[in-house]
Amino acid sequence: MIADRPVPKGALSPDLTILESRVYRGPNVWSYEQAIHLVVDLGVLEGYPTDSIEGFTDRLLELLPGLERHTCSRGVRGGFVQRMREGTWLGHVAEHVALQLQQEAGHDLRRGKTRQVRGRTGVYNVIFGFVDERVGVSAGQLAVRLVNHLVQPEDGFDFPDELERFLTRAERIAFGPSTSAILDEAVSRDIPWIRLNQYSLIQLGQGVHAQRIRATMTSRTGALAVDIAGDKDLTAKLLASAGLPVPRSEAVRSAEAAASAAERIGYPVVVKPLDGNHGRGVCLDLKDAGAVREAFVVAEDQSRRGVVIVESFVTGRDYRCLIVGGRMQAIAERVPAHVVGDGEHTVSELVETTNADPRRGVGHEKVLTKITVDDAAVGLVREQGYELDDVPPSGEMVKLALTGNMSTGGISVDRTFDAHPDNVEIAEEAARMIGLDVAGIDFICPDISAPVRETGGAICEVNAAPGFRMHTHPTVGEPQFIAKPVVDLLFPPGTPSRVPIVAVTGTNGKTTTSRMIAHIFKGIGHKVGMTSTDGIIIDERLVIKADASGPRSARMVLQNPRVDFAVMEVARGGILREGLGYDRNDIAVVTNVAPDHLGMRGVDTLEQLAAVKAVVVEAVPRTGFAVLNADDPLVRKMRRVCSGGVVWFSLEAPGSEVRDFIEDQCRRGGRAVVLEPTEKGEMIVIKHGRRSMQLAWTHLLPSTFGGAARMNVANALAAAGAAFAAGAPLHDIRQGLRTFTTSYYLSPGRMNLLDVLARDVLVDYCHNPPGMRMLGDFVENFAAQKAGQAELGRISRLGMIGGTGDRRDEDLRELGSIAAEHFDVVVVREDDNLRGRAPGAAAEIVAEGLRARMAEDEVRCRQVEIVLNELEAVRHTMARSNPGDLVVLCVDKHPKVLAELESMTSSAQAGAHSGENTGDPDLNPVELLTEAEASGEEAEASATAELPGN
Repeated sequence: MIADRPVPKGALSPDLTILESRVYRGPNVWSYEQAIHLVVDLGVLEGYPTDSIEGFTDRLLELLPGLERHTCSRGVRGGFVQRMREGTWLGHVAEHVALQLQQEAGHDLRRGKTRQVRGRTGVYNVIFGFVDERVGVSAGQLAVRLVNHLVQPEDGFDFPDELERFLTRAERIAFGPSTSAILDEAVSRDIPWIRLNQYSLIQLGQGVHAQRIRATMTSRTGALAVDIAGDKDLTAKLLASAGLPVPRSEAVRSAEAAASAAERIGYPVVVKPLDGNHGRGVCLDLKDAGAVREAFVVAEDQSRRGVVIVESFVTGRDYRCLIVGGRMQAIAERVPAHVVGDGEHTVSELVETTNADPRRGVGHEKVLTKITVDDAAVGLVREQGYELDDVPPSGEMVKLALTGNMSTGGISVDRTFDAHPDNVEIAEEAARMIGLDVAGIDFICPDISAPVRETGGAICEVNAAPGFRMHTHPTVGEPQFIAKPVVDLLFPPGTPSRVPIVAVTGTNGKTTTSRMIAHIFKGIGHKVGMTSTDGIIIDERLVIKADASGPRSARMVLQNPRVDFAVMEVARGGILREGLGYDRNDIAVVTNVAPDHLGMRGVDTLEQLAAVKAVVVEAVPRTGFAVLNADDPLVRKMRRVCSGGVVWFSLEAPGSEVRDFIEDQCRRGGRAVVLEPTEKGEMIVIKHGRRSMQLAWTHLLPSTFGGAARMNVANALAAAGAAFAAGAPLHDIRQGLRTFTTSYYLSPGRMNLLDVLARDVLVDYCHNPPGMRMLGDFVENFAAQKAGQAELGRISRLGMIGGTGDRRDEDLRELGSIAAEHFDVVVVREDDNLRGRAPGAAAEIVAEGLRARMAEDEVRCRQVEIVLNELEAVRHTMARSNPGDLVVLCVDKHPKVLAELESMTSSAQAGAHSGENTGDPDLNPVELLTEAEASGEEAEASATAELPGN
């Protein structure tokens, strides 16, 4: 029920609550870009839109006036305010408040949407963009608190204070000006980046092309050069050896030694730490031994090595020259922290006014730093003849620091185009002498526009990782775009920053298809990084053993410095949980969409499942391709969300409706991989426009078992389409498919056909009804092939199957029902992970499906047994079989099952060698090669000459 009149303030309860929070770090079902997803429950507030809550809109605008700029769906400034005055739900308000809070923190964000959760009254999906996920999550939480507070005030909640804490936290974890400048430049060039820690360690680029930065230190910054720059004494000696102007200096370890050095050098002098930074511990213009001794204590406190430098005091202005890649890129004059008198306000009041500048913050969080009035500042003001309570004359400059560092409150004036060429040459030579790729050269001289060799002056410091903000945000003058040469240094024009990414999704076949694609490109010479349900594989080596089909695993592959080609198996769960682990994929492969995982995470229909899997297609750029199964209507519809081209694949025969569709697409310049039946078998053909290119006979591909495994024929078509779209030569695609087998070494747990104790044992991961339907089709085809051998009698088929506990009851029953069609005996097992069900519950439901089908129809199955433990079920199934039988083991933990099968063979061999009569005349070891592999070489040799291009 919706209120028909305004509800007085305080008459409602603050019921808006966050039920669930997710962070999407890549393209997802809601957005092409990263986003925060809150599932919120309005409770009683579902019946009260904004226009029914008295004063709500005005009070919200008073606290966050920036909301007046939000356009919302109206597309005009003020559109969101119009929506609130007309009446909109509070979940929608929370979305806009979260966006505005991030705007207050300096994050320019305008993407968001709010949608009601299907079938749940008052529950909404609130989605909004973010720059930093921690800031985004905090913004969402504060937005909900604020909305509830405006409905009914919360005790102790003061929004201005909460906003200040939020902004302080956001500024603390935000990137500094230097890092932000480099990232902005990288993004403008389409260079991807990954934040590697909570600070400023960033990876630019992917895989083999990756470079790293930390602030302005890069992958190319030499550790030795940084060490030299950190030793001011060594730096001065190296620069002096090159004939560059430097002050006279000595390194000392005691106050008395400092005073003696000052006498030798000549007053006035400077005392500073050997390895300090940001101007900390630097004492200038010291004119006697007493001052030097006092300064030594200050400098020693800032020196990590306990060494202090005493050097001659060079008078003049303070200039910072930025050198990148050996070339001068910017020069800034640094003016120490100061105030200018106006004849009315005291020094303290002038400092407060200066610090009120919104450009000033704490530390490096903003482009300027607030001036700190400490004892040193008070002493300096006193030396100039003033106290903090005195009113300086109008126009009088009162210094509050001697050094011009931005971190101590100084300002900068751009002088890039004022420098004399001789001074530029000196600065560039200094950077080369130290060996830094990015260096800050500190000059002290009367005027940078005149040669320092004539006017006097010297290089007082060389800095590694120099800050950029004095150049990108000068207080006076034009900003310099110095991030460009830094990115040029890491990625010279024309240098790639991305590795090709092939994303493979679908209900069934995605793991095998991923492995086929990886095998093809491994054969070409690529270092392939692959994620799959078995783990992360780098250059055919399993580096992490786990279900690695999610976004985190994808990011791990893209961080590996060996990878130059990535194949990502993308599962539905990862997309729903975090989105994709990258911003886009060059090739998207969708094998099929079948009923699996329904009823989980809000996905209840096949259409909803297809929308989830279509995310990888939406992530294809204009230059990329989607490889789509034309035989699946839901996959075929995904072409509508693809920005790039489409490569179709199909098992349908010529003349069918699907093939007519594909032929029409190809006549328009499209691409496809199809089957052409001939008298000698099926030929895989790649079509591009009006061109047709023969690839391989299906029965000669080892993974198809002579053509019996139709699911692997489809997987081979998909893999060929992806490789062709990625630019692989035809002969390399052909060779990759010919050499890919379903042996345990290349495809563990997927269609591994073994010879165990004279039985044909097939080990596969099949666990859902669509997979069982395809596996059953293979069993029928393979049994027909075996029956063609005259010496064999009737072949019994035994199956061990198991359903996953988090599937619907109807899915588990259907799994058993399908299995009943293809096996004489079925043993039902259970996974170790019960996924919320009681022990034996899932197995019993699968058995129900088997028994119901046996009672209703004339099916093959005659016996059903339940053995819950997987290894016990394997032993039981093998014990029920006889030599020559076909045993299909649908497993969960394939490594343990393979080890058990090998153990059986080893035991039998040991018995045979010891002379025991086992009653089995044909004891063979486990062969990890398919039958097609063993016999295919001879058959292929006879057919090779018939293929074009050989």
